[in-house]
Amino acid sequence: MAESASTSLFLVPTPIGNLKDITLRALETLQEVDVILAEDTRTSGKLLKHHAIRRPLESYHIHNEHQSISRILKRMGEGMVFALITDAGTPGISDPGFLLVREAIGAGFEVCSLPGATAIIPALVNSGLPNDRFVFEGFLPHKKGRNTRLQSLKDETRTMVFYESPHRLLKTLQQLSETFGPERQACVSREMTKMHEENIRGSLMEILDYYNEHTHKGEIVITVSGK
Repeated sequence: MAESASTSLFLVPTPIGNLKDITLRALETLQEVDVILAEDTRTSGKLLKHHAIRRPLESYHIHNEHQSISRILKRMGEGMVFALITDAGTPGISDPGFLLVREAIGAGFEVCSLPGATAIIPALVNSGLPNDRFVFEGFLPHKKGRNTRLQSLKDETRTMVFYESPHRLLKTLQQLSETFGPERQACVSREMTKMHEENIRGSLMEILDYYNEHTHKGEIVITVSGK
């Protein structure tokens, strides 16, 4: 393997939309590991087939990660090398990965994270909002703790970046407007790197008005200016 022979786990970012957004190093790593752990083997199978990668593929996701870790660590101890990928983006960023990384490091195994695709940075730099300092909040809690989280950000001076699902977008924009004020500047980035990518910039109220009249399907990143 081109990478360090002592590495037991590689974290490999995968495209967030456009299948060309994967590095040569990522492709080489996926070609050479013993097993690829995938959040959804059907989704990842399409990517691997596209790039003619034929390595054993196993399921590793939020619903089975606790049960899977001890078995994976045992196989690492036997010399097997794993790559972890998710449906899109960098493992561990609002996706499975943290627990396996923590346990692998704790067990003395070498972990290597490859740089690559993530939705956070393109959305941030494309928003037109200050990006010298920012805070990534991921997905807001769905119900319990949601308002508490928003209130804790009320005086945040750094640019804030959130992930959101399309069916909660309108609710979230309304809550952000109520918390930060309707004139707070923001940007909603949707379907990034895909054919129908769009970035809607303006005040929270302007963006809310826009999405009350237009489709909001697809993966979404919301960037909001600080206080």
